[in-house]
Amino acid sequence: MASPAPASLKDTVGSLDRDGFVGLLSKLIGETAHLQNDPPTHRPQEERVAQHVVDVLRPVSADTGGGPLLVRKISYVEGRSNVIVEYPGTVPGRVVSFVGMHMDVVPANASEWDFDPFSLTFDSEDKDKLCGRGTTDCLGHVALVAQLMRRLGEVKPPLKHSVIAVFIANEENSSVTGIGVDGLVKDGLLDKLKTGPLFWIDTADKQPCIGTGGMIPWHLMATGKLFHSGLAHKAINAMEMNMEALKVIQKRFYTDFPPHEKEKLYKFATPSTMKPTKWSYPGGGLNQIPGECTISGDVRLTPFYSTSHVIEKLKEYVEDINQRFETILDTRGPVSKYILPDENLQGRLEITFDGDVMNGVACNLESRGYHALCKATKEIVGQVEPYSITGSLPLIRELQDEGFDVQTAGYGLLKTYHAKNEYCLFSDMAQGFEVFLSIISQLEEEV
Repeated sequence: MASPAPASLKDTVGSLDRDGFVGLLSKLIGETAHLQNDPPTHRPQEERVAQHVVDVLRPVSADTGGGPLLVRKISYVEGRSNVIVEYPGTVPGRVVSFVGMHMDVVPANASEWDFDPFSLTFDSEDKDKLCGRGTTDCLGHVALVAQLMRRLGEVKPPLKHSVIAVFIANEENSSVTGIGVDGLVKDGLLDKLKTGPLFWIDTADKQPCIGTGGMIPWHLMATGKLFHSGLAHKAINAMEMNMEALKVIQKRFYTDFPPHEKEKLYKFATPSTMKPTKWSYPGGGLNQIPGECTISGDVRLTPFYSTSHVIEKLKEYVEDINQRFETILDTRGPVSKYILPDENLQGRLEITFDGDVMNGVACNLESRGYHALCKATKEIVGQVEPYSITGSLPLIRELQDEGFDVQTAGYGLLKTYHAKNEYCLFSDMAQGFEVFLSIISQLEEEV
């Protein structure tokens, strides 16, 4: 009689336990009032979540429960912890990692929500729907991967690959550095992850996200001359000047950074864009021509262009306009002007950029991690439809540049990201659990 076939990892580990997942997620969402990341008003305390993760893994941790899991908490700022969890494999150098499950959230104004954002609630008509700030971004993923690591620790499947999970602090505020994954990379604590695929778990809709956009926040300030609107010939209208200048700048941007040939391969919904989103000026009466104003906006850049090159070009456009106002900018009406020769006065433009410039990423479509993710998604979800967006994710391009094979996926809902009345579906998270098991199984089958 032939010996029975060995059990698959799915048969051994099972499915996502609803009670365990919901119980942990309820504790995490209950901390979200203290996890909002928007300094100086809100400074998150990710240690609160980190401790819940450590506690749920305690029975299967080597230090506390005699189990196989190696659990470490690393903090660079008091109260703001990261957690690294490893299920050791038997073959050195074989690693698969799940990273990016961040423990901070964006702020929520409770008065604008239909339910309390700071506690986990259930839709009265849909038990699959789990509601609260962080359910999709990203505490649902924290609970999901913590449950995956717990089950591995309980079942102890013999794996060649080490499975490593990295729960991070400070994803929602890229202006502050050295607190989360960037600090871990700098200290070499993630070096061993470079030998295998790294799955960044912080996107949505159960499909591989193969490309994200870079982001450049910009401010274009125009300085003219304030004067009475009845004497327009003595004024330099900063509003008119800024509008005309922005038109020239945008035309040059789209000439220099047109749709890239790789955008079709990566299925980007839009090419690179530069557009205004805010307008500000010091105020004044309707009978005053403003002497200054600022138009602000952002550039969203597909990853096939360099953000530093774009910044250089935008500065170049603005300086060229400053040097050649009369030949570059259109005027509006017989007394509209940007130079007052009799007063030896000329308008001036200045462009500045915020510090949180982010680079986009194009995942390696030839990597074994990508192929494993696609196969697992098709197997579990039913179809695989990779997508790219010019929305921006911090940190992952820096990981790729450091030599990590970064792939991205997530099991929340894109329509609820950073939104009021955020929620996720347990059924989506359960499919994510099975996708992870499929990925590990596929990598185990490699020679």
